Amino acid sequence: MTLIAIIVFIAVVLTALAVALRSKGLSDDTVAALYEVPLPAPESAISVFHLGHSLVGRDMPAMLAQLAPTGHRYDSQLGWGTSLREHWEPDVAINGFESENNHPRYRDARSAISSGDYDAVVLTEMVEIKDAIRYHDSAKYLGKWAKLARTANPAPRVYLYETWHRLDDAQGWMTRLQEDLPSQWEARILLPNLSADAPPIYVIPAGQVMAQLVREVEATGGIGPMKTREDLFQRGADGTLDTIHINDLGAYLVALTHYAVLYGRSPEGLPYELARADGRAANSPGADLAALMQRVVWQVVTIYPKTGVAL
Repeated sequence: MTLIAIIVFIAVVLTALAVALRSKGLSDDTVAALYEVPLPAPESAISVFHLGHSLVGRDMPAMLAQLAPTGHRYDSQLGWGTSLREHWEPDVAINGFESENNHPRYRDARSAISSGDYDAVVLTEMVEIKDAIRYHDSAKYLGKWAKLARTANPAPRVYLYETWHRLDDAQGWMTRLQEDLPSQWEARILLPNLSADAPPIYVIPAGQVMAQLVREVEATGGIGPMKTREDLFQRGADGTLDTIHINDLGAYLVALTHYAVLYGRSPEGLPYELARADGRAANSPGADLAALMQRVVWQVVTIYPKTGVAL
C-alpha cells in the first residue's frame, strides 16, 4: 500500500466510525415510534424552501406550486451537483451558483431557513450519494441544516428529498434505488440525525416512486408517452439521452411526490397540463399516464412511514 492509499484507507475508516458513533443510541423500535403517528395535513397552502441542485431544478417546484392550493409559495437555493456541505460552508464555492439562482425565486439559504418564513424546508444531497457521504460528510451537514431550521420561529417541518442515480449506473439503476434508500439515505444520512426528544426529519421518496412507476409501465409495454424509464429523462437536440436529469414527465412525477408528502393528501385527480417555470407549456403525460403516476405516488408515500403520511 502506498502512503496515499494508507491515508485514504484511514480516512474511510474514520468516516465510517464517525457515522456509526452518530447512529448509536436509537433502537429500531425507537426510530419506528418517531414515525408512528402521521403528521396532520396542512389545512391550507404552505410555503416551502428547496435547497439542492439540478435534481430539484426550477420546473419541479413551479409544477408543485400549480398542483398545490392557491397561495402556495416557494423559494430555493441551487447549484450544479451541490452538496449540503458546499451550501453550508461560506468559503466553499458553489458551482453554477449565478446561473442556477438567476431567477425571482432565489433566496439565500441560510437567512431563508432560519427566518421562520417557511412551513417546510426540503433538503437534498448531491449524487453520487456514496461520494457525498464519503467526501462531504452528508449526515453532519444534514444535521446542521436541520438544526438551523429548528432555530426558526415557528420552526418548519424538515424533509430529506431522496433522488436517484444515473440510468447507466454499473450496479444497475433499479438495484441502486432498491438498495440505497435503506443503506445510504437512511442508515448513513437520516438515522444519525434522529433523536428521541426531537421531531424527526421526514423523507420525500422520489426515487422509490420513480422505481415503482417504471416497474408498472415497463411491465405493460408502455402507457401514453412513456414506454421505458428513459422517457422520464431529458434528451439533447441530437437525441442523446441525459441519464440523470429529468424531463417534463419526470418533473411532474417528482412534483406529485412532493405534493403528496408536504400536503398529506392524495394527488389523484390533480391537473396534468402544467407550465414550466418560465411559463412555457410543459409536455403533458396525458390522462392515462397522469392517473397512473398519481396512483403510484400515493401508494408509495402511504406505505413508507418516514414520509409522515398515511391513509
